[in-house]
Order: sequence, then structure tokens, then C-alpha cells
Amino acid sequence: MGVLKRYRYRAYPSGEQYKALSQLFGCCRVVFNDALAARESARRAGTPIPGKSELSAALTAAKSTPERAWLAEVSSVPLQQSLADLHRAYANFFDSRTGKRKGRKVGAPRFKKRTHRQSARFTCNAGFAVLEPGGGIGLVRLPKIGRVRYEASRPLPADPSSVTVIREADGRHYVSFVVDEPVPAALVPSPAPERYAGIDVGLESLATIVYDDGTREKIANPRWLRSKERGLARAQRAYSRTMKGSKNRDKARRKVAAAHRTVRETRLDHHHKLALRLVRENQAVALEGLSVAGLARTRMGKSVHDAGWSMLTRLIGEKAARYGAAVHIIGRWEPTSQVCSGCGVRDGKKPLTVRVWVCPSCGMRLDRDFGGSPLSVDIVNTGS
Repeated sequence: MGVLKRYRYRAYPSGEQYKALSQLFGCCRVVFNDALAARESARRAGTPIPGKSELSAALTAAKSTPERAWLAEVSSVPLQQSLADLHRAYANFFDSRTGKRKGRKVGAPRFKKRTHRQSARFTCNAGFAVLEPGGGIGLVRLPKIGRVRYEASRPLPADPSSVTVIREADGRHYVSFVVDEPVPAALVPSPAPERYAGIDVGLESLATIVYDDGTREKIANPRWLRSKERGLARAQRAYSRTMKGSKNRDKARRKVAAAHRTVRETRLDHHHKLALRLVRENQAVALEGLSVAGLARTRMGKSVHDAGWSMLTRLIGEKAARYGAAVHIIGRWEPTSQVCSGCGVRDGKKPLTVRVWVCPSCGMRLDRDFGGSPLSVDIVNTGS
């Protein structure tokens, strides 16, 4: 029994490899955009939509034309994977429209741009090879690219089934391996949970936690984006003042992308550590099922996105499945702030300004932020 896991490392291509990768990214982008344009033209004309096999045949024929002869200078596997990505994007779009795909609605595929994130995927039939000579250095040999060095911060547990070379908008390169990792026997789910934790996410406090032994904890919301807004606005103003097509504009664009990357990676690192701690310290975790997409459309949308509730919930679920913990999702319509945790009496709706209330039946003073738990237990404040 195994699980597919992705390992991502920072890559450092040489000057020649940088040019070869730029050519490969450009070819993958052109193949994707040409196939998308062909499908959209057929749709508008009312003719049959070309399928995956027809688009692949058109790609092979395009390599023989003077306009697209440079497509033959790169590996053919990433080009075919670009067609597969377009086919998957359309499948997700149609499944989302018909209700077959659950969750947030997926939009139609859009044309790729040169200044956005670029990627090229090599599968096993491309003939890539991974070498780890040691000392924290790794090498991946890619066809028509060469040996690309990457920072091997942790070894791969098994041979990868594919490798994706990525260039982010800020210019950094990464290699991402997909590995079928075996699940160790120590991580098999335990039969009986010993400790429970109930988590309520928010904006004032990122997470409010109540444990089954009565202890409570509040995780402060660091507000990663809000704390970097002034520097980000300064970088965006400098970008808007540059001339289109100039090298200074490209430098300013990378600075804006680097500022966003700092916020994104800081948030992700914090949520990884918090989710891992909660899963390791508790055998069962209860989470509130929120409509984050709906809340993000309100006036608090920027703060909701900055908190990263969906990311935290997803990471807790992934780590719980790996370490054998149980995760329970409480329905969004469950009246947790109306029911007394002592006697179970439902006291009715309360405005958001009411944070502490008294049960009319048993007289217990309850804190709304802690899911109706009594106030007699000390609160542990922490920022980690």
C-alpha cells in the first residue's frame, strides 16, 4: 500500500540550461495555446471539436512546417503532456458545470502567458534520471537539457514516476517529483483515540482550540499579507511606472512576484507546522465546515484569504491521514454557539457582538469563541 506524494526542490540551472529551459517552456506554452485556439475556433464555427488524438496529430504535423519547426528542438514528452493538461482542464470544466465535480466551480481553460508560472513535465518514457551524489546536492538528467542541479534537502523514498520543472514568476526554478511512497507500519491508524481537539478558525484569532481535558488555546493570526502590504504596494507602484517591454519592467515584475512569494511561503510554513502539531498531539480533531468561497466574496475577503482557512483544513486532513488521526467536519449550520455544553439546552440565535453568554437553564457562563465551553478554565495564549 502506497500513497502518491510530491517532493519539490529548489533547482539551480546553468546559463545554457536556463536558455534550454526557456525554450522548452515557450514550446509547451505555444502547444497549449495552439490547441486551445483550435478548440475555441471549432466551437465558434459550429464544427466538431478536435479531440486529444487529433490535436496530437496536428502537433506532429506542425513540426514539419517552417512556422513551428523549432518545436522539434525540444523533447516531445512535455509537449504531449501540455495537450494532456488541456484535455484535463476541459474535463474538469465540464464536470464542474454538470455537477459531476464537487466543490468550487472550475472555469474554462485560458491562454497561458509568458510572465506567469511556467512548467514542463517529463514522465518515465522521457528517459529522465535522478542522481543524488550526497552533500545535499541532487542532479536530474533531462533529455536535451542536461544534468540540472537541485538542492536535495531530503532524499527521495522511491524512484519518481514523473518530474516537473517549474519556473515561478519571480524567476526561481524548482523540480517537483511524484513518488509512490510506501506507508510505514508505524503510521497505520490507531484503533482508539485518546485525546480530542475542537478547532474554530477566525480572523481575530487564527484558531481557537478546546481540548477534551478542558484546556484551551488561542493561536494568534499573524496577518501575513497585511504586514507586508506597504512593501508590496511600493513594489507595485515602481512596476507601474516602468515602460512596457523594458528590462526594468521585468525586474520590477520579479520584485512584485518575490514579495507575494514571501507572503505565500510564510503562510504555508506556519500552517504546515501548526497542522503537524495538532495531529501529533491529538488522536481526533474536529473542524468547522465553512463556506470559505462565500466568505471571501464579502467585505472581509482579503482578510479571509490572508488567514488561509482552507489551506489549514486541507493540511490537517492530509497529515491526519498520514499519521493515523481522525478528522471530523462539523456542519456549517450546526448551532454550536446556541447550545450549552453543560446541560445541552439551546438558547437561540445571538448577534456577533455577544461573545460571552449565560445559560438560562444551568447558569453556566460560556465563551462563544471556544464553542460554548465554560469560562472556568485558564486560557493559553500563543502565537505559534
